[in-house]
Amino acid sequence: MISLRFYLYPSTFKASFLHPTESLFIPAAAISFGTILINITQYGVGPKTGYWLQEIMTMLYWIYCGLALLFSCVIYLIMWSTQTFTISQMTPVWIFPAYPLLICGPHAGNLAAKTSGDRALDIIISGFTLQGIGFLVSLMIYSAFLYRLMTQKLPKESLRPAMFISVGPSGFTIAGVVSMGQQLPRVMHADFMGPGNGEFAARVSMIMANWLGLWLWGLAFWFFFVSVGAHWSCARRGNMDFAMTWYSFVFPNTALTTATFAIAKSLNHNRGIEIVGCVLTVALAVTWCVVSAMMVRAVVLRQILWPQKQEDRDEGGWKEVAVEGQRDQGRRGAEGSPGELDEEPEHGTVEQKPNDAGPARRLSWSRGWEEKGSGFGRWRGDDSVVRDV
Repeated sequence: MISLRFYLYPSTFKASFLHPTESLFIPAAAISFGTILINITQYGVGPKTGYWLQEIMTMLYWIYCGLALLFSCVIYLIMWSTQTFTISQMTPVWIFPAYPLLICGPHAGNLAAKTSGDRALDIIISGFTLQGIGFLVSLMIYSAFLYRLMTQKLPKESLRPAMFISVGPSGFTIAGVVSMGQQLPRVMHADFMGPGNGEFAARVSMIMANWLGLWLWGLAFWFFFVSVGAHWSCARRGNMDFAMTWYSFVFPNTALTTATFAIAKSLNHNRGIEIVGCVLTVALAVTWCVVSAMMVRAVVLRQILWPQKQEDRDEGGWKEVAVEGQRDQGRRGAEGSPGELDEEPEHGTVEQKPNDAGPARRLSWSRGWEEKGSGFGRWRGDDSVVRDV
């Protein structure tokens, strides 16, 4: 759908990078790529597939690391250069450009388990480095989020599911650090960090990784409980209309579930923690089914993927423009209601046909053709499309 939008309206590709909300989700493309690579590494790399797949996945790992670093830096630079935010507008979605870096650790841990020697050690070192960047950037944004909660109360109901995004950084860091630490005794050579220090450094690093993971596991659950509690008032009043932010119920909590199993493994397969992980897995699967069903329902009811509805409100330059002869709001309300929407995709506009008593209005795409009575137009450099109605 988004590719079709860029194809039909090429100007929206650039506009998406400058949009204050949409630009935050551009790194999701890199996250999807990284998640696919992790799954291939987990279930594909091995003796049955041969050495060639291991080589390809190693090359793709380094490519992904470069993309993750590039995406996080570029998106934040664009935001800081073109947007102005206030603390009242702050949501955990601000963390999202750092999310591609948070996938590097789990990716490195899975790939290092399928390789050996210096190659595996290089992967682990790079994974620790990039995971540290992603988590520390997220941690600094955490402080802004907590300050926003202290001064502005909870976000409005439609944005409140995004609070679960704050669970993700800790969860992915746990999964990455613990899995990489468990591989160090196997891959670290004898003279790492000094002559004869290799074995000692590997075991100490593994123990420290386990304790760090346990520490962050508590932080992840704290944010999880706070996020769940924030939805109590919404659920009690039944004020939970669907929004695309509902998928925050799923993706960040996969990190918490994965982290729970990693902690259980680091504690010699602790039975109680493994049971908690199984409960989270079942709840996550049920939640995904519910959210997907609600999304289909919202599309049918035209609550999403519809002009001026939720994420499509003023997105990519859409704005409401009054045409010539439009009366003021009070007179329009007295004379009649607006008519139905009529799409004109060739001009990137959605035009509203007037009723007998109501004036014409339309939604226009940023930058377009100024049309004259003859049907010909000229390109305008401003942010509107002017059309005689």
